[in-house]
Amino acid sequence: MLGYKCLHWNNVTDLPPLKDPGTFSLPSSIPQWPPGQGFGSGTINLGKLEVIKITNFEFVWRYRSVEKNKSMSFYKPEGSLPKNFHCLGHYCQSDSHPLRGYVLAARDLVDSLEEEKKPALVEPVDFVLVWSLNDSAEERNDTNECGYFWFPQPPEGYRAIGFVVTKNSAKPELNVVRCVRADLTDNCEIHKVIVTAVSESLCVPLFIWRTRPSDRGMWGKGVSAGTFVCRTRLLVARENLKLGIACLKNLASGLHAMPNVEQIQALIQHYGPTLVFHPGESYFPSSVSWFFKNGAVLCEKGNSIYQLIEENGSNLPPGGSNDKQFWIDLPCDDQQRDFVKRGNLGSSKLYIHIKPALGGTFTDLVFWIFCPFNGPATLKLGLVDVSLISIGQHVCDWEHFTLRISNFSGELYSVYLSQHSGGEWIEAYDLEFIPGSNRAVIYSSKHGHASFPKAGTYLQGSTLLGIGIRNDTACSDVFVDSSSQYEVVAAEYLSREGVVTEPPWLQYMREWGPKVVYDSREEIERLMDRFPRTVRVSVATALRKLPVELSGEEGPTGPKEKNNWYGDERW
Repeated sequence: MLGYKCLHWNNVTDLPPLKDPGTFSLPSSIPQWPPGQGFGSGTINLGKLEVIKITNFEFVWRYRSVEKNKSMSFYKPEGSLPKNFHCLGHYCQSDSHPLRGYVLAARDLVDSLEEEKKPALVEPVDFVLVWSLNDSAEERNDTNECGYFWFPQPPEGYRAIGFVVTKNSAKPELNVVRCVRADLTDNCEIHKVIVTAVSESLCVPLFIWRTRPSDRGMWGKGVSAGTFVCRTRLLVARENLKLGIACLKNLASGLHAMPNVEQIQALIQHYGPTLVFHPGESYFPSSVSWFFKNGAVLCEKGNSIYQLIEENGSNLPPGGSNDKQFWIDLPCDDQQRDFVKRGNLGSSKLYIHIKPALGGTFTDLVFWIFCPFNGPATLKLGLVDVSLISIGQHVCDWEHFTLRISNFSGELYSVYLSQHSGGEWIEAYDLEFIPGSNRAVIYSSKHGHASFPKAGTYLQGSTLLGIGIRNDTACSDVFVDSSSQYEVVAAEYLSREGVVTEPPWLQYMREWGPKVVYDSREEIERLMDRFPRTVRVSVATALRKLPVELSGEEGPTGPKEKNNWYGDERW
């Protein structure tokens, strides 16, 4: 097959020994959570199915690549499952990081008196061999320990949830997994390629992807089963609808596994990260009320008269959408303006939005941090750093990070760190923690307030040429402890209970700052005179890849206007 490099070996001894990746545990034990309905109970009711999370695995087979960090191991649930629970598919992950993942097992809750009398779970009618490492027919026998990938063919009206992997060519027994009734499933989509394996004899590549529910918003019902999908060719966008496997769907009448107020408080106090600021930071966060009390004003398009803002924002125009008719600005007095720009660390707090994720099987704790001002950027041009005078500056800055917590156990699963117009998910094993705790350390970049998992310099632009905007983070004794300095401002799923009241300023949907237009391109292009003519073309190409926000932006919007308020974080 053209376009693919064959990765194979004559004998397993041709490769260096591979260490077991080991398993990951959080630094500290998980506490006993306050009592509640279903959070942390180990099982979740999805309506017609009850599911449990399996994290104890039995090793099945390992794909060993000659490429560094490309080896992949495949696992099945270890031992016998609890009574009436059934496996839905196998699990896989890279050997380059500790073993930490899950697959769901399910049991049927369909009432036998229901009119349809169709069980929620059934055995597949057959297994179809999708791919094997050794495609030589004469070498297929029960003693050959090669990888064989099987698709469970569902009966009509049912869907498969995951693949099965064996280390010999014998077809799996039909009872090793179950298929799920179609109306209890939801569509899933590929997330990213985990690995590309290549068969020894025929050079046929196997692409293995992580999957995720297609509907992942706050009220999305799709539930990730933790399984994977594989094919012998690349997928295009339209084929996402034809993956062959599905995810589960939460059809329960309520979000029974979501935490109550007491459990939310316990989660924040146990997991709340420490946000560390650069020792050279000049523009610190503050509380929203401090910002308003110290002279922030509301401006209206076409009206030269500004309005002072009440401490809780009660006189801000609420609701609607961003019609660009209003914006918030710093105080008009120059001295007070400079004072407010610096923020007030003592008043600052994290504003927390609690929302369901992945069909209510996870809880997202979204921590919003407010800064009255975002400072100028620093441009890196190879070995030269240039402090820009105004580029990157804007009034008000909302940044956030998100903790994703399993509702089965209350265990921290991963953290999303927002970084300007994007961000990244960081697995728990890649985080730094406060010693003796499960509270992560998150580093805020100098002037820009983007969040990163480690101290250091992160380049936004062309890392290959060393040209871009610097995001500098470093250890310091200037920080905000979100486990104690916080306010829960929203939890829509608890709205009927009336236990979380959203502050008036959260209902302001317009801009938290005036429109900014920079002469950034002209200013940056003048910097090119510092470079020899021989490299100016390469530099110009890299400069064109710099973030578009450097050319100017509308005033930043508040938390409720961000896509991730109702939707999922960008993966």
